[in-house]
Amino acid sequence: MVAVNIRLLAEWAPTRPPAPDVQPPDETTLRLTTLASALLAASFILPAVPAAAAEKSAARSTARSAASAAPMPPGVWRPDQGDGTYINPILAGDYSDPDVVRVGDDFYLTASSFTNVPGLPVLHSKDLVNWTLIGYALARNVPDAHHAVPRHGGGVWAPAIRHHGGRFHIYYPDPDFGIFMVSATDPKGPWTAPVLVDDTKGAIDPAPFWDDDGQAWLVHGFAGSRAGFKNVITLKKMSADGTRTGGAGKRIIEGDTLPKVATSEGPMPWFTTEGPKLYKRKGWYYVFVPSGSVKGGWQGVFRSRHIEGPYEGRNVMDQGDTPINGPHQGAWVDTPAGEDWFVHFSDADSYGRRVYLQPMRWGADGWPVIGAQQGSKPYGAPVARHRKPKTAPQPVPVTVPVTDDEFDDGYHLGWQWMANPMADWVDPAVKGRLRLKAASSPANLWEAGNLLTQKLPGMTFTVTTALELKPGGQPGERAGLVVYGYDYAWIGLENTAAGLRLVQVTRLDADLAVNKGKVRQSSETVLAAPVEAKGPVHVRMAFSPVVVPEPAPDMNATPAPPPYWHSMLRSTHARVTFSYSLDGVDFQPLGTPFTTQPGRWVGTQVGLFAQAPGGTPSNTATRAGYAEFDYFRFGR
Repeated sequence: MVAVNIRLLAEWAPTRPPAPDVQPPDETTLRLTTLASALLAASFILPAVPAAAAEKSAARSTARSAASAAPMPPGVWRPDQGDGTYINPILAGDYSDPDVVRVGDDFYLTASSFTNVPGLPVLHSKDLVNWTLIGYALARNVPDAHHAVPRHGGGVWAPAIRHHGGRFHIYYPDPDFGIFMVSATDPKGPWTAPVLVDDTKGAIDPAPFWDDDGQAWLVHGFAGSRAGFKNVITLKKMSADGTRTGGAGKRIIEGDTLPKVATSEGPMPWFTTEGPKLYKRKGWYYVFVPSGSVKGGWQGVFRSRHIEGPYEGRNVMDQGDTPINGPHQGAWVDTPAGEDWFVHFSDADSYGRRVYLQPMRWGADGWPVIGAQQGSKPYGAPVARHRKPKTAPQPVPVTVPVTDDEFDDGYHLGWQWMANPMADWVDPAVKGRLRLKAASSPANLWEAGNLLTQKLPGMTFTVTTALELKPGGQPGERAGLVVYGYDYAWIGLENTAAGLRLVQVTRLDADLAVNKGKVRQSSETVLAAPVEAKGPVHVRMAFSPVVVPEPAPDMNATPAPPPYWHSMLRSTHARVTFSYSLDGVDFQPLGTPFTTQPGRWVGTQVGLFAQAPGGTPSNTATRAGYAEFDYFRFGR
């Protein structure tokens, strides 16, 4: 079977032309190497071709399935290949709904942060490939009291970053409260407190635009879950300083009324059209919009000679025959050398919405094509490897957002809480270790805000920490290393009436979702190690990707489901194993392998916690204990 699949891959790989400025041997070699590696990786489950997709050729379906499972090299992902090229994604972490702005020779990126705090990460790059996390634009989610607990799927949705009048401006929506704006002269901060710009119910994905005459505008979409409708883009005038919209605005794009659009899967209706970005070029106004849903979507562009329309639109990039699903929602950005590029995300399930960089060119007809053009079609497909942008005259060092932490002076910028933090969750006076208070919080960690987490930095990796638990006196307090999503699992220490014990804990269906009209209940499974837990304990998780088949929709159902793409027939998650060591050298397994799930609009996260859980004597004890973590390190 492996030999047959590799033969099919070899037949498939050359069918797509190489990306511009990439030598064909390099591109082809990359595809064959990564695809064959996926087939040979024992940890992968390759999905069967669903019956509903039988019309696709066996070779095409097999190649697609294998391609989706192509692993990154073990460890923290680095896109810069050191030879003048990069391999996507440019950010392996879950930086959903990215937007980018260039100021001089510098590029700045922000992204959705949902319930995580601090929010609105700000990253900096000199070449669009190597990124450094330099801060956050939102210290706490607002309203503050509302976000004192995790609001999974709420908080900060898709933002936009612009530079105008000597200041950086980030507009972001909280779909339950409105559209806000923060600003700063220095992207590292300090940023202003959020200003409510528009309180329209369900308004999402705002983007500002200042026209040549100085008039400020705002475009935004709608969340159907709040507004009662979606697939609409509205344009509104703003005050000159961009702090307030005026009037109801005008609907400039209504997807339900538009003719079908040409895609590589045939004509598609415009649906779930959102995430607008408004630009102006050579007298034309362009609205870049994703459409077609997260995994099945494409990147659309609409244009008009007049800002209020009428607009005409087309598809400028879809996934084509590549394994990169839903290549859309992002930013057009140019370089000082005059090149055009597009930054977008692609959904990798448990691994989050990772960020990709695509070449972009303008045709003689005034329309952009993003990625590698699909034959003579007016749209492209995402590239896997490409030469780097022509930007900085000096070599740019290979960098990625910070991951490892020795806690020499608190914790680094890569960490976020699950809710607005309380002042005593962490003790900042302790240096060289991270001391987390065993704060009173729900036993179900899905409901607990005092988790300190990071994004997954690659696909196959280990993460290790050393911890010591100092209980306050009452049974129940616990602390550990956690992998977190709709399902979660952790390994660490728990204080019982008989003393400390080393445990591995799993909870499935932690989100308590409503299923068939009833709230789904869940409980923890606890396994104890056969050791005496004295002194620091080293605990480790090992991640490796698995691909899970998803059922094809019944296209004969009433009402008929929306069209789907091949990438929607599988999901990528991680298989996690747990181990511990009393000396930091010899690690022993504990528990059974765990398969991750993403969270609400976010990928799986990994992190640390200490708590006095509800339902135990420690939850209301007069004295609280704490846990100390000596380090946090990713490995291969």
